[in-house]
Amino acid sequence: MNIFIAKLSPQTSDYELEQAFSEFGQIKSARVIMDRETGNSKCYGFVEMYEEEEAKEAISALDNSDLDGNTIVVKEAKPRAQRGGGGGGHRGGGGRGGYNRGGGGNRY
Repeated sequence: MNIFIAKLSPQTSDYELEQAFSEFGQIKSARVIMDRETGNSKCYGFVEMYEEEEAKEAISALDNSDLDGNTIVVKEAKPRAQRGGGGGGHRGGGGRGGYNRGGGGNRY
């Protein structure tokens, strides 16, 4: 089961996240999400646990608890929404045809 953790301290590491949840069961993965450009923590992360019952126990016990000086929010992670590919967008192109694009002919 995948668990979402919010309001993490900027100093919380993957290791500390794993340690906090490991007392409830075996951890498959634990990671704090980092900003690609700055390398700083985005102050949220995910822990994946093998057993659903252990994960639910961890959620119940750790939600609104203190980790590294912050009161964290712990919830079951929801699956990512499907992202639509392509579509309009504002990159180049666009604006074809239109009201008064030359080429003679009527405007209406």
